[in-house]
Amino acid sequence: MRSGFYHNDEKALQSVSPITNDYPSVTSPEKLYEALSMVWCAETCAPRMRDQWTPENMTLGQCSVTAFLAQDIFGGSVYGILTENGNIHCFNRVGKCIFDLTSEQFGEKAGELDYGSGVEQSRDVHFSKEEKRLRYELLNERLRHYTRS
Repeated sequence: MRSGFYHNDEKALQSVSPITNDYPSVTSPEKLYEALSMVWCAETCAPRMRDQWTPENMTLGQCSVTAFLAQDIFGGSVYGILTENGNIHCFNRVGKCIFDLTSEQFGEKAGELDYGSGVEQSRDVHFSKEEKRLRYELLNERLRHYTRS
């Protein structure tokens, strides 16, 4: 499994900075990934994947709640791409920077994801599913606690 996350351009990634001070230790997407690595859990994973979630595959089923949380912190937009199993996989775009904090769940196939085919995603549509909204709220709460301790 790869460590870290996908991004399209190191220079563009370095220009991504928080638009909020709500998460004091999160100063970059890299710092957000590090913090999330400490707070992702089975309860924040999509229910259909929860029985496969492990600390070794911590990004599994975390894409939409993570992408919308990253949007809250860095701005930009959330995009989704269709995966080979018919699900939508979410990632972020801030300016010219595309980053995917949960790409490692795809292992070696992560390199096959076509970020250029992404379609902008609506928070209202995603969070119309109560379970997803509740998972987002739990992840947000866990991240706030972690970054303030």
